[in-house]
Amino acid sequence: MSGPMAPYVVFEGERRIAAGPKLDVAMAAQARLAEAPEASLLIFDSEGRQVDFDLRGGPWDIALRLGEGETVPRGRGRPKLGVTAREVTLLPRHWEWLGAQPGGASVALRKLVEAARRESEGPDRRRAARDAAYRFASAMAGDRPGFEAMSRALFAGDSAGFEARIVEWPSDVAEHLRGLAAEAFTETLSHGEREGPAA
Repeated sequence: MSGPMAPYVVFEGERRIAAGPKLDVAMAAQARLAEAPEASLLIFDSEGRQVDFDLRGGPWDIALRLGEGETVPRGRGRPKLGVTAREVTLLPRHWEWLGAQPGGASVALRKLVEAARRESEGPDRRRAARDAAYRFASAMAGDRPGFEAMSRALFAGDSAGFEARIVEWPSDVAEHLRGLAAEAFTETLSHGEREGPAA
């Protein structure tokens, strides 16, 4: 699958019947159940988690339940920055160091957190992709031949081994799994070296 992953996808057995925004996928699932009430559908989000939508009622009912809600008009003045006050427990020497930083403790903490986020961005993306792919594969192909070997290859960062295990799987399942796992096999470019396989 090329391009960004759809936010939601619905499968009937091993066949993908729709992918896209929440409401589009819910409508496609409802339409399929209207055609075949006995159909067994599984809906997944972009993190490989199974989700359930309340498909009762007509399209308008579903749209009301799944809609994003009305947006609140923005008032005058400065926009809210989303700053949240929380308690942090540190040793006295940490507070002394933070207090001596330009801008004070809050500014120093924000800068430290942002630097740590930037530094761990690649590994975090790879970990999230591995987890999403594993969740989806467990639900859709956990009983298939090669599942365990695929899992080992996925967590070892072995894209060739991963591909070799899923090549015989149903095409829609394998394609969606490839899309979820794509980031798991990327290399860290910011430091110019490959990160070791994650366990």
